[in-house]
Amino acid sequence: MFEQLNSRPADSLLALIKAFQADDRAEKIDLGVGVYRDAMGRTPVMRAVKAAEQFLLENQDSKKYLGPEGDLQFVRLLEPIIFGTSPDFANRLVGIQTPGGSGALRLGAELIQAANPSAKVLLGTPSWPNHAPIFASARLAAKEYSFVDLASQQVKFESVIAALSSAGEGDVVLLHGCYHNPTGIDFTMEQWQEITDLLVAHTLVPFIDLAYQGLGDGLEQDAAPTRMILNAVDEALIAYSCDKNFGLYRERVGALYVMARNSDDLTKAESNMAALARVNWSMPPDHGAAVVRTILESAEMTAMWRAELEEMCQRVNGNRAALAAASADLAFISRQRGLFSNLAMRKETAVALRANHGIYMADSGRMNLAGMQPADAGAIVAALRAEGCLKS
Repeated sequence: MFEQLNSRPADSLLALIKAFQADDRAEKIDLGVGVYRDAMGRTPVMRAVKAAEQFLLENQDSKKYLGPEGDLQFVRLLEPIIFGTSPDFANRLVGIQTPGGSGALRLGAELIQAANPSAKVLLGTPSWPNHAPIFASARLAAKEYSFVDLASQQVKFESVIAALSSAGEGDVVLLHGCYHNPTGIDFTMEQWQEITDLLVAHTLVPFIDLAYQGLGDGLEQDAAPTRMILNAVDEALIAYSCDKNFGLYRERVGALYVMARNSDDLTKAESNMAALARVNWSMPPDHGAAVVRTILESAEMTAMWRAELEEMCQRVNGNRAALAAASADLAFISRQRGLFSNLAMRKETAVALRANHGIYMADSGRMNLAGMQPADAGAIVAALRAEGCLKS
């Protein structure tokens, strides 16, 4: 039967990893795959994670199934970090453990399809490349609109307002909770308030992808837009990832939260989430969630994790400052946050940067700022200048 299949193109970022590894130039710089790297160029296991794993090694006494909902204590301990302590909507919120933020997005998409298959998903572009395929695989129609102008590095806010204003009741709006992937460009709090007002006025359902909390301005500030929205709307979905802020990329640690109008709707949503999880992955992987739970159950480990996360945040912002200082044309990078910025660039230019200068970034011009060192700023700017990406 497999002869009926058509070959699919290789994932471009996976190909980028292989190309970087095969490059024997000592001065090569990896701005490609979106993982955090420290001053030694490593993606380390956090000290708090090591402490939690040691605790689990000595104290975990079973590997039995937890059920399709996963580790519910893990889910509950994340709630005050994401939503604040004792939010007004706490009794309208339910969560389930998922395999990473991607699993949360897919489970949320299938829940939407089950509840309202005619709902359209409004998706600002550019966006994370896997967003549209996830919704398409769940048989949901995506309606794309232009979110940002890469040439000016500015949000096209009129386009955002127009898209939300023309949406139908019950349509879903995919929103990056903080630190937009791939651009690093975020709404101001005033713009978030306008978006919130439109969600309420047009009875739209926000689906918030919160994948980078703590990696920009701190845990509390990074959660502010999400909390603003949830305090105003009746229904929402939140896909959360611990892969980045706990450094647990390969463990696939995430959660899907749903906020409903009342307890009856919440009960129905919860039962459907569990049923959909059961047929997708049966039981989520335990280890990463157990690590996060162990950290958050310990005041000492939690303090260690928060301190490490602050170090990571400062390092990424320091890299941004170094690159912005190296060229006036890149000054906007210091105003953006998160791991990524996205230059206005053709694929041919990205290929030339790799071939001629050993500067590896996505063909779209997306750069992972955590992949560089401050000392790399001059080489990056020189390469961009040589390939005509900078005016000065």
